[in-house]
Amino acid sequence: MERVRCFIAVDVDDPPILSGLLSVQEEMARLGCDVKLVERENIHLTLRFLGEIPPGLVEEVKKALDKLSGEAFDMRLQGLGAFPTPARPRVVWVGVAEGTEQLKALHAQLNTLLKPLGFPPEKEAFVPHITLARVKSSRNLSSLAGLIRSLADRDFGVQRVEQVKLKRSVLTPKGPVYSDLHVKELKGTSA
Repeated sequence: MERVRCFIAVDVDDPPILSGLLSVQEEMARLGCDVKLVERENIHLTLRFLGEIPPGLVEEVKKALDKLSGEAFDMRLQGLGAFPTPARPRVVWVGVAEGTEQLKALHAQLNTLLKPLGFPPEKEAFVPHITLARVKSSRNLSSLAGLIRSLADRDFGVQRVEQVKLKRSVLTPKGPVYSDLHVKELKGTSA
């Protein structure tokens, strides 16, 4: 049985927000930094990475996801940042200024629901963010650090969060290809 690489996420699919994120990616590319940009169709907020799991466990995760409770909410994306630090970036991300508490509550619920399935809670604190790029080398890092500082307060807009998705990730030479395995609608979603 082939194992399935999975994660649980909130998609970022609001067109004005996406165009703002893509313009930042274009600025990064223009700086000549050695970065791997996240493809437009793959931009998302990861709630929980599950890794490679057997197909039978995928079905159990779907059932656990259906037990998730919560209302639809607004998420404001604001500020460019980097892990571990803007001066030494490995991952460039956009932060969440509103909706953080709801995202943390969903993450905590997922930890509780997934623990009986053999997924121990993550050791690191959950920091809601949207990854835009991964830094591959130190080429033009000072320019990238300057861009991150200059956009530290940029407001990318508000997106309504109405769904939490179990997604499959297939790694290819051109980058990962994501597909939805299961969708959990949050309460108050206008279907």
